[in-house]
Amino acid sequence: MFAQFLNIIVRSIKLDKSLYRDNKYFGEAGVYFAGLVMILDGVAGAVAANTIIKTSVGISGLTAIITWFVWAIFIYVIGVKLFSDKDAKIPFKKVLIAVGYAHAPGLLRFFAVTPEFVIPIIFLTQLWIFASLIISIKQVLNIKSNLKSFGIVFLSFLIIAFLSLSFVMSRMNALPVSNIS
Repeated sequence: MFAQFLNIIVRSIKLDKSLYRDNKYFGEAGVYFAGLVMILDGVAGAVAANTIIKTSVGISGLTAIITWFVWAIFIYVIGVKLFSDKDAKIPFKKVLIAVGYAHAPGLLRFFAVTPEFVIPIIFLTQLWIFASLIISIKQVLNIKSNLKSFGIVFLSFLIIAFLSLSFVMSRMNALPVSNIS
């Protein structure tokens, strides 16, 4: 079982599109494997960020799980409900697993151990995750066009970024600010 998990990680990092076509990776264990990838991705991000600022590893793991569900929901709604082929019957679980697997390149953040490599590694792995998401969604949703797959992932990203920014900005307004002159 551990060998299968490592195989999923390696194939995702290699951007192997056949990973997302093989139904044996989307069974009951697939949800657990994808969830574990997401938790490890969050922890790897926290470990990398800790070289610059202190970040809670536990909170990062929890945030990664929430992010996983949010990404999957937006990709599912946009890709399956709004812009899919009429006869497409793709279950949410398959999209959820694919999004989790696509985050495997984020595990490379464990190698960002020196402050001067943190930002480049985080940037590179984020682009890598984005490419992996485009490939996985194209395969799972059986999309013919790379551009359409990119559009689904990018639109999902924009919505998440907007909501995140709105949340942060609303919290900033809630902070007590001293008007000492």
